[in-house]
Amino acid sequence: MHLRPVQFVDTPAAHPDGAVARLAGGMQWFAAYEVLDAGRRFTIPVAEVAALGARAATLHARVTASRPAWQLGSRTLRFDQPQVAGILNVTPDSFSDGGALHDDPAAAAAAGVAMAAAGAALIDVGGESTRPGAALVWEEDEARRVSPVVERLAGAGVLVSVDTRKAAVMDTALSAGAGIVNDVAALLWDDRALEVVARSGAPVILMHSPDPKSGPHGGSGYANVVTDVFDWLEARVDAVVAGGVDRARIMVDPGIGFGKSLADNLALINNLAIFHGLGCPIMLGASRKRLIGALSNEAPVTERLGGSVALAVTGAHAGVQLLRVHDVAETVQALRVWRGLRDRALVG
Repeated sequence: MHLRPVQFVDTPAAHPDGAVARLAGGMQWFAAYEVLDAGRRFTIPVAEVAALGARAATLHARVTASRPAWQLGSRTLRFDQPQVAGILNVTPDSFSDGGALHDDPAAAAAAGVAMAAAGAALIDVGGESTRPGAALVWEEDEARRVSPVVERLAGAGVLVSVDTRKAAVMDTALSAGAGIVNDVAALLWDDRALEVVARSGAPVILMHSPDPKSGPHGGSGYANVVTDVFDWLEARVDAVVAGGVDRARIMVDPGIGFGKSLADNLALINNLAIFHGLGCPIMLGASRKRLIGALSNEAPVTERLGGSVALAVTGAHAGVQLLRVHDVAETVQALRVWRGLRDRALVG
């Protein structure tokens, strides 16, 4: 069984007690669930979900539970409203910027500080491209790329995550001051990765890809992409918890663009709210992705700002807590307008 929150409402004040529920302790309220169960699909009011049994009760509890903030040294990452993570690539073959910041740690760190000043709550530093066909980077080279940038950012008081699937890079970046691990392989590509994260106590972002061992763009299709990705992430969260990571320190990412067709990506974005049933904060990384070009006359990467912002606002409306983007200032502005509308709606 799977439950997707639907029938979002502006404010709970206009509804009887118990008729609406708060989504993950955030700014959204909803009145019903779409239920997917053994091939059936139907809608049920929130007040009646207990009648569906124990699995539904577990999912409902996860959907409605507040997500504890992550305290990371002197920095706090809150999840009661959508936040922005700025993408900082230090690779020579980045799909988004062509490697403009490769081999210049000072310039890269300055770009990260600028994103933080523009409103990013987190800077996500990556030293290996994950675009289709990208070459594998030796872990020592990747660590040398990211560690001086991480060290400079952390020294400037910026909250940093390291975007890597390699245990040695995780270890080096955490020692340099990174607070979070963001792994496109969900700690499955490197057999030592789970141990490194568990030992460090750092929060981790687990992204779905169909076959992490062979690379982020493997896989051969889905029976139902939404429930298949949900089930994969649910099993992965359970395995990581069993490996010693606190569930409250895990974030999930449905992996837009990773081993998925245009139709798959659109289905996942239209159904983002279902992933609150995992009981973890959600990250959406759709900025400048191929799907935007596919829907806009093959717009090149440098001309996908409008689509990126549209997807970020869609994520915010679905209750996504962290939006991973290239264009920080524009996305922050869009979210501030969205937040203003939500604040006004909540007071009637």
